[in-house]
Amino acid sequence: MRPAFDLSLYLVLDPDLCEPLGMVETTRLAVAGGATMVQLRDKKASTATMIETGRALKQVLSGSGVPLIINDDVEAAIACGADGVHVGQGDMAAAAVRQRIGPDMILGLSVTSLAEAEAATSAPVDYLGIGPVLATGTKPDHAPVMGFDGLATAIRAVPVPVVAIGGLKYSHIEAVFQCGAQGIAVVSAICGTPDPEKAARDLSQMIRSIQP
Repeated sequence: MRPAFDLSLYLVLDPDLCEPLGMVETTRLAVAGGATMVQLRDKKASTATMIETGRALKQVLSGSGVPLIINDDVEAAIACGADGVHVGQGDMAAAAVRQRIGPDMILGLSVTSLAEAEAATSAPVDYLGIGPVLATGTKPDHAPVMGFDGLATAIRAVPVPVVAIGGLKYSHIEAVFQCGAQGIAVVSAICGTPDPEKAARDLSQMIRSIQP
């Protein structure tokens, strides 16, 4: 059975930004502060390293109810017992990923334009990550920014929950949820901050204050 998930405060881990605490300790603190989902994204890591890190993250998330999502690496996600996989437009097709992971894992898909959002309406996914809403330094080769108007238009075109991503911080929370998103994905707003638990708590409290 596919686990329940809450997109509201979606932490995307960046191995460089998470130093010196590291991704596992950053995750522990962020979840204590209110992060509701965690995605392991490490484009430079081998599958073996992703499995090792994924297992360590699963251990620290045990009992929290917070799902672990692995970015791109389907084999690592299966091997480490992750709760789901997130893929981009240039990765394995969502239908092929679903066939590989079966019905009981969460599947997310990135879309970067209205056309991609419309094309994703028939994909066997549980949620979409839509963006970049704003320019972001954590992914220098990102697609053209869509802004909040573009985000709102894309959200209206899709039938599944959406988490907004791309350069988003505390000051953008209200705008993200006004666009109709179910969550906000953050990287530098938590990773690399002096106190990830406080950063997550501040974000979480703001989200709860404006959610219907």
